[in-house]
Amino acid sequence: MDFIKKGLAFGLGLAVTSKEQAEKLVNEWVKKGDLSKEESKDMINQLIQRGEEQKDELKRIMREQLKQMMDELDVATKEDIHWLEQRIQNLEKRGE
Repeated sequence: MDFIKKGLAFGLGLAVTSKEQAEKLVNEWVKKGDLSKEESKDMINQLIQRGEEQKDELKRIMREQLKQMMDELDVATKEDIHWLEQRIQNLEKRGE
Protein backbone atom coordinates (compact mmCIF):
# COMPACT_ATOMS: atom_id res chain seq x y z
CA MET A 1 0.00 0.00 0.00
CA ASP A 2 2.89 2.39 0.78
CA PHE A 3 4.30 1.90 -2.74
CA ILE A 4 0.91 2.73 -4.27
CA LYS A 5 0.52 5.86 -2.13
CA LYS A 6 3.97 7.11 -3.10
CA GLY A 7 3.24 6.48 -6.77
CA LEU A 8 -0.02 8.37 -6.54
CA ALA A 9 1.64 11.22 -4.68
CA PHE A 10 4.29 11.43 -7.39
CA GLY A 11 1.84 11.25 -10.28
CA LEU A 12 -0.72 13.63 -8.87
CA GLY A 13 1.64 16.02 -7.13
CA LEU A 14 1.75 18.55 -9.94
CA ALA A 15 -2.01 18.56 -10.39
CA VAL A 16 -2.66 18.93 -6.68
CA THR A 17 -1.04 22.14 -5.51
CA SER A 18 -3.46 23.55 -2.99
CA LYS A 19 -4.34 22.13 0.39
CA GLU A 20 -8.04 22.17 -0.48
CA GLN A 21 -7.48 20.13 -3.63
CA ALA A 22 -5.30 17.64 -1.76
CA GLU A 23 -7.85 17.27 1.03
CA LYS A 24 -10.67 16.71 -1.44
CA LEU A 25 -8.73 14.04 -3.31
CA VAL A 26 -7.59 12.25 -0.17
CA ASN A 27 -11.07 12.38 1.36
CA GLU A 28 -12.37 10.61 -1.73
CA TRP A 29 -9.74 7.89 -1.20
CA VAL A 30 -10.78 7.56 2.45
CA LYS A 31 -14.45 7.21 1.42
CA LYS A 32 -13.50 4.50 -1.08
CA GLY A 33 -11.48 2.72 1.57
CA ASP A 34 -8.17 3.17 -0.24
CA LEU A 35 -6.73 5.10 2.74
CA SER A 36 -7.38 5.17 6.44
CA LYS A 37 -8.11 8.45 8.22
CA GLU A 38 -4.73 8.16 9.97
CA GLU A 39 -2.92 7.86 6.63
CA SER A 40 -4.86 10.72 5.05
CA LYS A 41 -2.99 13.55 6.83
CA ASP A 42 0.37 12.21 5.73
CA MET A 43 -0.89 11.78 2.18
CA ILE A 44 -2.23 15.35 2.07
CA ASN A 45 1.13 16.70 3.22
CA GLN A 46 2.98 14.53 0.69
CA LEU A 47 0.74 15.70 -2.16
CA ILE A 48 1.15 19.35 -1.25
CA GLN A 49 4.92 19.05 -0.85
CA ARG A 50 5.34 17.15 -4.11
CA GLY A 51 3.11 19.62 -5.95
CA GLU A 52 5.18 22.55 -4.72
CA GLU A 53 8.42 20.81 -5.69
CA GLN A 54 7.13 20.07 -9.18
CA LYS A 55 5.79 23.60 -9.56
CA ASP A 56 9.20 25.03 -8.59
CA GLU A 57 10.96 22.70 -11.02
CA LEU A 58 8.56 23.68 -13.81
CA LYS A 59 9.24 27.38 -13.13
CA ARG A 60 12.99 26.75 -13.26
CA ILE A 61 12.71 24.91 -16.58
CA MET A 62 10.48 27.62 -18.04
CA ARG A 63 12.94 30.35 -17.00
CA GLU A 64 15.82 28.46 -18.62
CA GLN A 65 13.86 27.96 -21.84
CA LEU A 66 12.76 31.59 -21.93
CA LYS A 67 16.31 32.82 -21.36
CA GLN A 68 17.57 30.56 -24.14
CA MET A 69 14.88 31.89 -26.51
CA MET A 70 15.68 35.48 -25.59
CA ASP A 71 19.39 34.84 -26.22
CA GLU A 72 18.62 33.25 -29.61
CA LEU A 73 16.40 36.19 -30.58
CA ASP A 74 19.11 38.61 -29.40
CA VAL A 75 16.62 40.60 -27.31
CA ALA A 76 17.98 43.26 -24.96
CA THR A 77 17.89 42.36 -21.27
CA LYS A 78 17.10 44.67 -18.37
CA GLU A 79 20.82 44.87 -17.71
CA ASP A 80 21.49 45.89 -21.32
CA ILE A 81 18.88 48.63 -21.16
CA HIS A 82 20.12 49.86 -17.79
CA TRP A 83 23.68 50.00 -19.13
CA LEU A 84 22.52 52.00 -22.15
CA GLU A 85 20.55 54.41 -19.96
CA GLN A 86 23.63 54.99 -17.81
CA ARG A 87 25.76 55.53 -20.89
CA ILE A 88 23.28 58.07 -22.29
CA GLN A 89 23.22 59.93 -18.99
CA ASN A 90 27.03 60.02 -18.89
CA LEU A 91 27.20 61.30 -22.48
CA GLU A 92 24.58 63.96 -21.74
CA LYS A 93 26.59 65.14 -18.71
CA ARG A 94 29.72 65.46 -20.87
CA GLY A 95 27.84 67.51 -23.45
CA GLU A 96 26.48 70.04 -20.96
